[in-house]
Amino acid sequence: MAQPVSRTLTLHGQQISYRTAGRKGPVVVLLHGIAGTSATWDAVLPALGEHHRVIVPDLLGHGQSGKLGGDYSLGAYASAVRDLLFALGHRRATVVGHSLGGGVAMQFGYQFPEMLERLALVSSGGLGRELHVMLRSAALPGAEFFLPLLFKTGLPSTGTKLAGLISKIGFRAGPDLEEIGRSFASLGSTEARQTFIHTVRGLIDPGGQRVDASSRLYLAKELPILIVWGAHDTLIPVEHGQEAHRRAPRSKLVIFEQAGHFPHVTEPRRFVEVLERFIADTKPASLDAERLRRLLVGEGGEAQALAPARRAG
Repeated sequence: MAQPVSRTLTLHGQQISYRTAGRKGPVVVLLHGIAGTSATWDAVLPALGEHHRVIVPDLLGHGQSGKLGGDYSLGAYASAVRDLLFALGHRRATVVGHSLGGGVAMQFGYQFPEMLERLALVSSGGLGRELHVMLRSAALPGAEFFLPLLFKTGLPSTGTKLAGLISKIGFRAGPDLEEIGRSFASLGSTEARQTFIHTVRGLIDPGGQRVDASSRLYLAKELPILIVWGAHDTLIPVEHGQEAHRRAPRSKLVIFEQAGHFPHVTEPRRFVEVLERFIADTKPASLDAERLRRLLVGEGGEAQALAPARRAG
């Protein structure tokens, strides 16, 4: 298997930390979720690197990468991914996004359609309103004052303590509980907590997700899309993936029956097999700005009429 290598790069005065594996084959970018890091892909990175050039960044404000400097929008995250690819000499890639990373991946395709060969969404955000109360509560006023209490000196290990708390609100023991505990344990610094709160409030309100890309899925008519979801996902319901599959003309839906919110962690070998088969069986998209314009003008009205109205709030 290809051994991952950790690297850093400075862009716009900010340090970007990323892992890479493999030197041949199509370029694949893996994007983690909110409060997560590139480490969430550890179980699949070596195997994917056997036949692909894999790039796994810590999104700005996460892990070892620098802070965003005030802009915590999906557009800012997507632009940072574009800049990283350009800096590394890559013009096109298959982009795989988990949770928040799925929203970033979709935004990347919307902003830079000529760079996206394929899109893979793993338990993705941005496809419906419903969301677990744990993340909705982070959007409440005062959440920024509560989080530091979890990290006070003298309290038990943060990861262990958080895992215990999370298990009481509907998460089963196993990969989901471990990954969520590890993600929230990464919020030990003030900067990390600020990134988390600002990102949450840009995408979520107390009622659920504010951003819904489902009405734009008709733009992916010529884009190969893989949708992977865990049947037992308690953070973002599997129904979001099923509805996205119905709306995306060329999508493939794979449900991991034994997994929750982290199917790539629960069943890494199967995840690699599904992703590699998807890449091998599909041709890279070729969507330039003019083709996107024609889709918007010629087909957008009909598609928008079929889409549900965006919910207020």
